[in-house]
Amino acid sequence: MKLKKPLTDKELDEWENNRDLGTELLESVRQMKAGKGRIIMSSLISTRKKSGLSQAEFAQLFGVSVRTLQD
Repeated sequence: MKLKKPLTDKELDEWENNRDLGTELLESVRQMKAGKGRIIMSSLISTRKKSGLSQAEFAQLFGVSVRTLQD
């Protein structure tokens, strides 16, 4: 996946002001019904799953609570 450069504050404001949320929501519902939904995992989640450790084991390894991992 190609990483994109973050938008500047001005670009973000312009993008937000020109959005059509109704159209975006409708398109999202259509995609879900068509089975085109996708789940994007963070690298932390991916690493934990590849390690074979449970959330509790992974959290203990790093000295944090399970809840911290979930946030």
